[in-house]
Amino acid sequence: MLEQFTFMEAKMKITEKEFNAITGKETITERDETTAEKKIRETLEKEIALAKAEAEAKETAKAAILDRIGLTADELKTILG
Repeated sequence: MLEQFTFMEAKMKITEKEFNAITGKETITERDETTAEKKIRETLEKEIALAKAEAEAKETAKAAILDRIGLTADELKTILG
């Protein structure tokens, strides 16, 4: 039996809170993100992922150098201390 799936891209829900200082009333609304907000979110997510990958690569390179010279990170800190 063949099943057919339709994938719809889920939109992020945005919760907005508005507080009226005069009346003291708080209004909370929930809405779907706009296309512009989605593009911004996706761009930021990509930038964060890239920054994490770069940081991991630097840590790996540092660990490799320390391993080559036979020191641990703590030993290097003590030396440079």
